[in-house]
Amino acid sequence: MKKLFATLLALSLALSLAACGGGSGSGGSGDSAGSGGTTGGSGGDKVVRIGVFEPATGDSGAGGKQEMLGMQYANKETPTVVIGGETYTVELVYADNASDAAKAPTAASQLVSQDVSLVLGTYGSGCAIAGGPIFGEAGLAAIGVTCTNPGVTAGNDYYFRICFLDPFQGTVLANFASEKFSAKKAYLLGELGNDYDQGLLNYFEQAFEGEVVKDSFPPNTSDFSTYLNKAVAEGADVIFCPVSIAYSTQIVKLAASMNLNIPILGSDTLDSNKVLDAAKGSDVQIYVSTFYQEGGSPEFDEGIKAWLNEDSTAMTNNGGDDTIAAVTAMGYDAYYVALEALKAAGSTDKAAVKAALPSLSYTGVSGAIAFDGVGDAVRDTAYIKTADNAAGAWTLETVQTAK
Repeated sequence: MKKLFATLLALSLALSLAACGGGSGSGGSGDSAGSGGTTGGSGGDKVVRIGVFEPATGDSGAGGKQEMLGMQYANKETPTVVIGGETYTVELVYADNASDAAKAPTAASQLVSQDVSLVLGTYGSGCAIAGGPIFGEAGLAAIGVTCTNPGVTAGNDYYFRICFLDPFQGTVLANFASEKFSAKKAYLLGELGNDYDQGLLNYFEQAFEGEVVKDSFPPNTSDFSTYLNKAVAEGADVIFCPVSIAYSTQIVKLAASMNLNIPILGSDTLDSNKVLDAAKGSDVQIYVSTFYQEGGSPEFDEGIKAWLNEDSTAMTNNGGDDTIAAVTAMGYDAYYVALEALKAAGSTDKAAVKAALPSLSYTGVSGAIAFDGVGDAVRDTAYIKTADNAAGAWTLETVQTAK
């Protein structure tokens, strides 16, 4: 009995030690190798970390989740990268900036402390502008995905982006208003103090050849009837409201209940299935400028739709259906641009990765991607989509360039 007890005790101890030594390959902070973003994974595998600086909560949470879906699908599709002749597992490390410029620096600092090699994001220019200096001070490159305000890269050598900019987007939509609707008067509406909204209103106003009436609503507004009634009273030919998904759905639902017949023009933030749901079954006319339209890459479309339908969490984060948002396609492309930067650097060191980015070029599902001297994307076209309210889907209206 003593021998049997000793044998069982030894076996129990061995199993306990084995359980304590097992690793998930997630690269905990205790395995950090310093400034290179390299950690030890399961079985000694090398891991490179890419930071994800996105809103999962707040007014822009829905858009942030859809942008992250593109990165997550790309990571599932291509979970490894060869850097300097060695294979690394790619780990995405998340920090929620909560759609709040006041909280964005804290989220940015969190990623800096997680020893990432570079950062992707964020959805929402205000948070990108607020968090950008943290990345710059840390010598950590960030690749903006759909943050379109010029202030994101202005004065920050460490912020790059793969999307077009708001001066271009505002001009494109002003041109479209004139060409499509022969608009002579436009009603402009945005959130007070929001860098993204206010910037786009100004760029539209500068490019529009007719008269503008411009209003700003305070944060947390929930009743937009005064503003839409003013657009009607002013005889506006179009309404331009480049606002968040949370606000745009309220505005569209109200417009539908009013039987508003003035076309609503929106920026890339309105390219959302939540906006489609708000308009479904109504006569509201919605046109948005954006980065991608389904059909642009059939292989990508088929693959990500299959993944969404297999993964209930992903489907929920996409708003409950498998409509492909342009921000998702852009998140997908941003992930592969990050891999190209790591391969070009031949290292996970953040300084080497940053040095590799300016000369990088990549053709993704959203088109050709390259950076100018400021770090902005070289882009000259935008997709204009319109809502098919009967089908609850976006259809391509035109591909527009700025005059």
